Amino acid sequence: MSASPFVVFSLLSNDMEATLLFDFQTQTFLSDGVLSPAELARRAKVNGYTALAITDHVGLTDQDRVLETLVRECAALTQTLNMLVIPGVELTHVAKDSIDAAARRAKKMGAALVLVHGETIVEPVEKGTNLAALMSDYVDILAHPGLISQQLVKLAAQRGKFLELSARRGHSLTNGHIANLARESKALLLLNSDAHGPEDLLTPSLAKAIAHGAGLTVAEARQVLKHNPQTLLARLNLPGPHHKSA
Repeated sequence: MSASPFVVFSLLSNDMEATLLFDFQTQTFLSDGVLSPAELARRAKVNGYTALAITDHVGLTDQDRVLETLVRECAALTQTLNMLVIPGVELTHVAKDSIDAAARRAKKMGAALVLVHGETIVEPVEKGTNLAALMSDYVDILAHPGLISQQLVKLAAQRGKFLELSARRGHSLTNGHIANLARESKALLLLNSDAHGPEDLLTPSLAKAIAHGAGLTVAEARQVLKHNPQTLLARLNLPGPHHKSA
């Protein structure tokens, strides 16, 4: 196995680390977004992104179409933009009993990152989806888990699964609840944009404001915005190195 391409992040100075910007949930016109993968990645680069995951919505039978394009596009964009662009999927409104098989299939087809569309309070997601996502060995992130229980947050911590704080309208309404429970259980949090268009992309100042708006302290926000993303990247099965220098 090749050395991790993300070792470089741990060597950055404090000033350089402060500029890192990560986002592990975005969508393109391959599902319900408005931009091509290339334009989305270019706009993210301009916004100061360090790493971007493109995680279009999929179900059980359309993974082939989405991932065939994303795997190739992300590899090419990583090289041309000198920014890490990660192919992934978000399993969306998939029946809870099918989540593990769908996630396993996505990984087999080249998805470096698998998210599950959690039990947000603004959509009729099947009850039990959060639990199914946390129990699957092939799921990396439980996105916008809504009014998740303390028991499930503890399970996420035990299994090393990432829970999402969302920048997206509606999904973000439970950020404070998720942050509070994660603090008690020492669960891993990430902040993602859930961008569907260019106006949804993060900036360093916006990411910081959303983190503090969720009730995170300065130290907690730094953990969520800088350190937890690097922990996730170190776990992913990605070729490297992508970054020629720090």
